[in-house]
Amino acid sequence: MKKNLHLVALGVLSLALVHPAIAQKKPATKAPAVKAATKPVATGVLPVDPNVKIGKLPNGLVYYIRKNAEPKNRAELYLGNKIGSLMENEDQLGLAHFTEHMAFNGTTDFPKNEIINYLQKAGVRFGADLNAYTGFNQTVYQLPIPTDSAAVFKTGFKILANWAGKVSMDGKEIDNERGVIIEEDRQRGKNAQQRMSKQLLPFLLGDSRYAKRIPIGDVDLLKSFTHDKIRNFYKDWYRPNLQTVIAVGDFDVNEVEKLIIENFSSLKNPANEKPRTYYSIPDNAQPLVKIATDAEQPYNVAQVIYKQKQAPLKTEADYKLQMMQNMINSMLGSRIAEIMQKGNAPFLFAQSAYGPYQGGMIWDLNALQTVAVAKTGAELEKALVAALAENERMAKFGFTTGELETVKKKLEASNEKQFKEKDKTKSSAFVQQYLNNFLIGSAIPSEEFTYELTKKLLNNITLAEINATAKAMVTKNNQIIVVQAPEKEKANLPSEAALIAALKNAGNGVTPYVDNAVNKPLIAQMPKAGTIVNQTKNEKVGVTMLTLSNGVKVVLKPTDFKNDQVIFTSFAKGGASLASNDDFISAENANLIAQSGVGDFNPTQLSKYLAGKSVGAGAYIGDLYQGFSGSSSPKDLETAFQLIYAYATNPRKDADIFNKNVSDMKVITANKSSNPSSVYADTVQAVMANYNKRGMPNTLADLDKINIDKAFAFYKDRFADNSGQTFVFVGNFDVEKIKPLITTYLASLPALNKNENFVDNGINPPKGKVSRTVKKGLEDKATVQLIFHDDYIFNADNNVMLDALKASLDIKITERLREKESGVYSPGVSLSLEKYPTAHYYFTISFNCAKANVEKLINAALEEVNAFRQNGVTAEDLQKFKSEELRQEELSLRDNGYWLNYLSNRLKYGDNIEQVLDNSKRINGVTIEATKAAAEKYLNGNNYIRLVLEPEK
Repeated sequence: MKKNLHLVALGVLSLALVHPAIAQKKPATKAPAVKAATKPVATGVLPVDPNVKIGKLPNGLVYYIRKNAEPKNRAELYLGNKIGSLMENEDQLGLAHFTEHMAFNGTTDFPKNEIINYLQKAGVRFGADLNAYTGFNQTVYQLPIPTDSAAVFKTGFKILANWAGKVSMDGKEIDNERGVIIEEDRQRGKNAQQRMSKQLLPFLLGDSRYAKRIPIGDVDLLKSFTHDKIRNFYKDWYRPNLQTVIAVGDFDVNEVEKLIIENFSSLKNPANEKPRTYYSIPDNAQPLVKIATDAEQPYNVAQVIYKQKQAPLKTEADYKLQMMQNMINSMLGSRIAEIMQKGNAPFLFAQSAYGPYQGGMIWDLNALQTVAVAKTGAELEKALVAALAENERMAKFGFTTGELETVKKKLEASNEKQFKEKDKTKSSAFVQQYLNNFLIGSAIPSEEFTYELTKKLLNNITLAEINATAKAMVTKNNQIIVVQAPEKEKANLPSEAALIAALKNAGNGVTPYVDNAVNKPLIAQMPKAGTIVNQTKNEKVGVTMLTLSNGVKVVLKPTDFKNDQVIFTSFAKGGASLASNDDFISAENANLIAQSGVGDFNPTQLSKYLAGKSVGAGAYIGDLYQGFSGSSSPKDLETAFQLIYAYATNPRKDADIFNKNVSDMKVITANKSSNPSSVYADTVQAVMANYNKRGMPNTLADLDKINIDKAFAFYKDRFADNSGQTFVFVGNFDVEKIKPLITTYLASLPALNKNENFVDNGINPPKGKVSRTVKKGLEDKATVQLIFHDDYIFNADNNVMLDALKASLDIKITERLREKESGVYSPGVSLSLEKYPTAHYYFTISFNCAKANVEKLINAALEEVNAFRQNGVTAEDLQKFKSEELRQEELSLRDNGYWLNYLSNRLKYGDNIEQVLDNSKRINGVTIEATKAAAEKYLNGNNYIRLVLEPEK
């Protein structure tokens, strides 16, 4: 049970501006005009990829069609609407998003929930595959669908057409959905972030129409609007001249074009069209400042935003500018990361990057956004000045030749990798490009053109051009300063005047950056190679197994799923379980050694050393295992092996990095008591560990015991004996050609032949029935977890039965709590299985709701569980499970990541690696009677844990 805490982007202002609808509920016509544009229509304009067919129906609907064979027998179908919450009237606030929900609640050809029902039976997963979202300017529906069933594939276009113009808007369904959307607002909000967002959004959005049209809308209006308001919105705005159909996948382009013409030509635009107005945000000449505090905000965060207008990418000049901006982001990010590694770093976390403003939801605005997080309110000004100083250093002195060479190498490697994979590009990668072309007119050049243009620009971009572009990012107008902080820090925060002064004076005294690249080899002396002492091959699974002279085992599975990818992992028994109770806290944080770089290279220097290579590797120490993992292009495999060897034999003991991480953890631990979710998570962790000290959340007293010498000694001890390591490599490599790397770098790893095992330290969940309620929080928001668990026999047959129960129970919980009770937004059922140290399963039913509904909804959930025990899975739900599992299996078997995970787990657990060959048979073999017996066994409630978070008042 991991307890390490990591500070991940704490300073980024996160505003809920996009609202997915699902993760919840989840005649003859003349031929259209076809746009073939394969050449630039004006000097410098990027040419349209000739592989995409673009057409326009007489009613104005635009379509994009591209044949793409990855993944095989699959297609991505999208319906894009150039409308969002900005189109709402004052009496329709939130109805653009509400309309999106209603598209799944009944259409002309698919009553009630029949769309979801039909697609689940066809193997399309609700939420994971089938989904939608609403923003300010667009509403988008996505439908990944199989193409090897003609009937299902054709029906996919019929579904898109029903969303486009045939949503029923039944009054009863509208009223039922009100509660779901109210609960969506509760699940996403009712917290410090939402409360501060309400203070900040009008300010950040310039009191513009954007500020008055947040997609979730007005909760009071959502409860009371009359049905005609949403019907009018749908009638006015869901019209073909504001819509696009995007189809990318393994199909015949001409047949798909016919399906689009057949399904969408009859859609009509309204007689009196409302104008589609485009909006923006006003400029500001002087810096704007806003300070927001909240009792439940855990961190002191300052953010400076430099807004800029930026048009969509259409020309070579646009492409060059965006490319340079990305290069600047990489170099500036590297500088800040270097500062964060220092023990005296002036901020907990900082980040500065140029990109779309507010996640790209405002089409014509980009911004340089700089964030700093401080330990206390009193230190926030200093932290902000330090972060802004990097912007000013960049603007005043630019970057160095060495930095530019490094980032060019990185970009060149990325460009080469992307081009090598062009015939393995997933269909989903193309969809967003075509959607952006429809929505904002951004270019869609071919992969070949982009590859050649990138190469040309990399050769020609100068340091002077980069530095001029960097300077232009730090604007003197359109500056915004935002502070988010705990209420208790209010008196300690810098004033608005002090913040403006910090922004103005941050560049005082800055000096040019000094590059700290290390010019040394990764390994000082080549290791003495070992040998391969045994080799076997399993033809059925396509793997070769080697035993090396030092006891290390290597499993190799060559594939053609990716052209430029090799991924690997390894494991050996032991992990942190071998540490004594006194040294456990230091041993558990020995991963900080692996995060400190390797040998003479700190993380920043290592990144520079690896520039130009597509490779990464590292070491880990888990609860029960330790090992290595990483990825590489085939050409850089030797570097990957060198990294493995270096992490095993030459770890880096960096007190600055180690102590900085521990200091950050102390701040997180000290602040988390203000956050209800953190307090609840700590209670969940403690209960599930049955209050075993080694499984409890860390306290400040625990963190004080972390010792770098003990952590370093434990790390070295874990990798002193590699005789128990098993490596798994999957990807595009030749077995014979990789063998010399294996004998040189893996067969030479130190080995003591201790034959180690992990230790069971008794961190087990409590037996029997347990109930805990945490009272924390200011608003009416409750969180519920209901956990059914027990020991069991871990094997493939039992595991697939548990999967069937989980999938079917998930459907029933959603139907009951969301559709029938209208009491939750996105309930979920999760299943966790572990074999070691004791085989155990965990079913968890989780949801958020109003405090008043907690008992009612818990009882409703338990009723569904009891129905499962009495009746088993329904025939319809079992069919959905089988279809989804088998469809997912088809994709998994062509995925390197799946095979890496599968093989490492089978080997780790001592299972037969041929188990995968019977997966389909095992899935198809699940019966209703068997699920009834399994439900009675696994959901009997003998070991049942109820965990509830409720507001304090």
